[in-house]
Amino acid sequence: MPLAMPTVLLFGLNLLDALLTIVWVRSGVATEGNQLMAVLLDIGNAPFLGVKIAIGAVAAVVLFKWGNRPLARYGLAVALAVYIGLMGIHAFTGMAAFGLVSNEFIENVTRFHNEILAVTA
Repeated sequence: MPLAMPTVLLFGLNLLDALLTIVWVRSGVATEGNQLMAVLLDIGNAPFLGVKIAIGAVAAVVLFKWGNRPLARYGLAVALAVYIGLMGIHAFTGMAAFGLVSNEFIENVTRFHNEILAVTA
């Protein structure tokens, strides 16, 4: 099992993402960006958390079983990079929620984000 520790890390980041998403959405700080998961979150915390855990468990089983393949290693590296980026977004959301980030900065980031979306659309 050469990918055991990174796989456990990925599962942990997936779980932390789910829990932080519930906290931010329920406190009114953020919204769920994934529309399919937003529907589950509208139903309740348990269905949302259940599906997130199931997705993480399936990914872990696949990685444990076929972790010796180059595609599995590449996929795990990409998934970890995405989840580490998501943790950065959660950290920024938390800082904004606790007033550690100014509203002007948030508006500038939002404006920059919208300009990038307009260029790529």
